[in-house]
Amino acid sequence: MNVLLRLTVMVMLGQLLTACSLLEIKLESGIEPLPQEQLNMRVFSRDFSSSFYSKVELTADEIASFEDAGEQVIYLKSNALMWKIYSEQALQRTIFQTSPIAAMVDTWAFTAQMTAFYEAGAGQSLFGSQQSRAIESSRELQSEFESTVKGFLKSEEFNKNRDFIEQYVVDNPLTEMTFSRKSAFNDWLKFREINEFEAVTTFGSVPEVMSDISDRMAMISEQMPKILGWKAELYALHSNINAEEIQKTLNHISVTSAKFQELMAQSPEMMQTLAVDMRRELSPLLQQLSDSTDSKLAQLSTERQALELMVKSERMALEDMVARERVAAAANLDELSKHTVEIVFQELTKTLKSLILYFVLFLVVVFFAPLGLGVWLGKRMESKKVQKTSDLQV
Repeated sequence: MNVLLRLTVMVMLGQLLTACSLLEIKLESGIEPLPQEQLNMRVFSRDFSSSFYSKVELTADEIASFEDAGEQVIYLKSNALMWKIYSEQALQRTIFQTSPIAAMVDTWAFTAQMTAFYEAGAGQSLFGSQQSRAIESSRELQSEFESTVKGFLKSEEFNKNRDFIEQYVVDNPLTEMTFSRKSAFNDWLKFREINEFEAVTTFGSVPEVMSDISDRMAMISEQMPKILGWKAELYALHSNINAEEIQKTLNHISVTSAKFQELMAQSPEMMQTLAVDMRRELSPLLQQLSDSTDSKLAQLSTERQALELMVKSERMALEDMVARERVAAAANLDELSKHTVEIVFQELTKTLKSLILYFVLFLVVVFFAPLGLGVWLGKRMESKKVQKTSDLQV
């Protein structure tokens, strides 16, 4: 009897320990973080942006400062400025995408398109005798990014994707220096026979999303002042203001005045008569010069206002974009919080149900099992006692 009672107590303690283990609640946010491979893609792709910016800017400045350009100096400077402006804006659109895979594929395609654009495409004659500099820089950037991609793909996969990039460049060439283009990611999904709804399964955890937004803001704040400065320089380059011509005219007037003063010192009477005649002859010219100067100043004021308006619109666009990103991040955080609370309460409800079930089983074992065992033992002892009595009577 004592042995059975001890066994019953041990079983009950084991069940209690099992039930108590259910009190360990694991909170799942329901958000899947990005795989480590995709995080590495994002880091290495964005590191490439610094190399791209410095390479393009250095090469464009070398082309713009070419001394033997002659009459093409304005043409070369304009194209060099447009290369810096539009190539860096295009890279920002490709490399700062939400999906690291999409960013890598699209950036690879863009570097290949830019190389083809300067080698044999619509931009093969934009820099005249300096065209080889642009081609060489574009090839180096494409080769550098392909080396980065090789680190994430096997040799067979890399060759297959490179064949896709080459065909994509042939089918979608760049046609102008604004680098207007469509994303290569959707075509790549069709090439790999991947459903677009399965291509991107997560945007990352909350810290990863916030880090992505922080990187975007840092890059925009770094590049926007430079791009605005290049746009202003390009605008001034194509305006009607000719600073060299004005300076040449002023120097000529200064030299002529010095000669008149020297001549007047040698022959005062003749110079006095000549001065009256010259004043009469020069008055219309001076008036015309004054009118022309006023016109140029008014035009300069108008162009300055246009430049200020352009800078203001760019600043407003930047502020709107920052505001949109902030609202989207806040909405995402609210959704995450709501989803987390729902998951917590679901897990807590399951745990409470399991705990109640085990508690009921515990009551059954504690109260009804010993009672049933006692009845069974009593009946068994009673049957043995009756058997012994019957044997004695026999």
